[in-house]
Amino acid sequence: MARHLVIGNGKMLLNLDRNCYIRDIYYPYIGQLNHVGGHYCRFGIWVDGQFSWLDDSEWHITLDYIQESLVTNITAKNERLGVELHINDGIHQRECIYIKRIVVRNKRQDGREVRLFFHQDLMIEGSEVGDTAVYYPENHTLYHYKRSNYFMFNGSSDEGGIMQYSTGIKRFQSAEGTWRDAEDGSLMGNTIAQGSVDSTISLRSVVEGYGEKTFYYWMSLGKNLEEVKELNQYVQDNHPEKLLSRIVVYWNHWLSRAESDLGDLPPDVTKLFQQSLLLVRTQTDERGAILAANDTDILQYNRDHYSYMWPRDGALIADAMSMAGYQSVIAPFFHFCATALSPEGYLYHKYNPDGTVGSSWHPYIVQGSRRLPIQEDETALVLFALWQDYKRNGVIELPQSLYSNLIRKAAAFLSDYVEPTLALPKPSYDLWEERYGIWTYTAASVYGGLMAAAHFTDLFGDYERSDHLKLRAKWIKEGMLEHLWDEESGRFARGLIQKDNRWVKDMTLESSLFGVLDFGVLPVEDERVIKTMLAIKEGLRVRTNIGGIARYTNDYYFQQSGEIDKVPGNPWIICTLWVANFEIDSAKSLEDLRGPKETLQWVANHALQSGLLPEQLNPYDGSPLSVAPLTWSHATVVQSVCKYAAKYKKLSQGS
Repeated sequence: MARHLVIGNGKMLLNLDRNCYIRDIYYPYIGQLNHVGGHYCRFGIWVDGQFSWLDDSEWHITLDYIQESLVTNITAKNERLGVELHINDGIHQRECIYIKRIVVRNKRQDGREVRLFFHQDLMIEGSEVGDTAVYYPENHTLYHYKRSNYFMFNGSSDEGGIMQYSTGIKRFQSAEGTWRDAEDGSLMGNTIAQGSVDSTISLRSVVEGYGEKTFYYWMSLGKNLEEVKELNQYVQDNHPEKLLSRIVVYWNHWLSRAESDLGDLPPDVTKLFQQSLLLVRTQTDERGAILAANDTDILQYNRDHYSYMWPRDGALIADAMSMAGYQSVIAPFFHFCATALSPEGYLYHKYNPDGTVGSSWHPYIVQGSRRLPIQEDETALVLFALWQDYKRNGVIELPQSLYSNLIRKAAAFLSDYVEPTLALPKPSYDLWEERYGIWTYTAASVYGGLMAAAHFTDLFGDYERSDHLKLRAKWIKEGMLEHLWDEESGRFARGLIQKDNRWVKDMTLESSLFGVLDFGVLPVEDERVIKTMLAIKEGLRVRTNIGGIARYTNDYYFQQSGEIDKVPGNPWIICTLWVANFEIDSAKSLEDLRGPKETLQWVANHALQSGLLPEQLNPYDGSPLSVAPLTWSHATVVQSVCKYAAKYKKLSQGS
């Protein structure tokens, strides 16, 4: 359950699996309207009467990206056919154009005819009802359309454009699709199909003995026929080879603003850092939504997905990208949140990329009692991340434009939504969206959010409001130290839950207690922070060959083991890096950075071959669990590397 290669430009996103098949196409919003929906857009080759799709086990495929870019670098070898393919995929940095370059190398001495087959299995707007696939003789292309979504397909070799094509019915009665028609090396040439349809096109060339030939395939996306025709012509006028090269150059320059002095971090970690920046960019819609993940295989387990903008994920990802120097990339996120904010001043559970409220499992009423169906940390973290960005970059225009419609409204909600008997935030759902109560992580984030708002009110001369917010933040901090610190266990409680009309501590060991440090409630040298983080490091350590840190004791999500003492939960990338971040913050010598350095190498070792990171790992074999890539995982790598580089520089200068 993973996407192995991801490319995008903020307007469209395309996912490839380990067999180089297109599995998801998102357009015109990243994460909304998936026009493939996890089905297989196949890619195959016919050589001298023998055919093979690339998901056949006889292929040996290596997946990677061209260095410092969002252009893939794939090698696929087939001994039986005696061919080797070198494949590059890219999406134009500005236009909604996907380009695929395939170099076919003949590993035998005789010249041979080669035909490449490209299969288009679309379900436009997420449905197979009412699609049309049609051959278009005006420019010798094939396109699919429904309403205002058009997809035009074309290709070329040294012998010209499309050699053969066919459209047909798929997944209806006995019809499997036109991909079956390709397996004899010839296509029927059916010119139009309507309903649940697919299409296949082919390109042809003769490859000399031990020689090679280059083929190109491209797809143009637009809202009408004229738009995709223009984009198709743009590819032909500029040549796909040149356009792919420009894509590489663009992303090389885009990465150049990132920190290059990363101390003594190994090359694997440096590469992962750069890839993480690029991958976060692919998951960020240009209109502001930062998507959690866009791997639709999760639909097999739950008839919903991760293609939403969680304000929590978005805020923490924005904070990491700001830390790395990409303020302009994440500024639209804060405007998105300002528009999404409720009249009362809070953010809902999650949002669709177009700004509408997403699906939720948080109820308004439980056992006859009303509750607000929110995770309060999501509202607080947006303010926290916005202040962190201002501290780093000093761009006052951004918070000024958000002062009345985001900062003041959200701060007013946070300061009022308090349980007065405890001096803590009122109950809400926890950051994992699983339980209702008063949580240490949530309280810490509210403290951070209120302090951020207080700093902004100071910045804009609103001193009375600032004093009020600082007092409220101080009150919440005092409430945390009184009610959430547990002297007996020597660490913070996960939170408070109500039993028999009284508040009792939930002492489940929980990795998110890191928030006490991360959001500024207590400094890193405070004994309570140290004891809590050491308890997490020891108590949530996965005691298998895989290692890593679990979310919390007896984590049920994708649980792989009942050996709770050995495997308290699956190792999560973000939770493991939280411990590393604590160690970076507390390091007093270069020697103290050895542990975080090893953790970052551990993360790099457990990435997919292509460098993509999942949400969590199987504790026994290290295989990815849940979705991949998870944007939050990559953003936490960015955060940890930035922290490490800054601390390494500081300690090096000190020595």
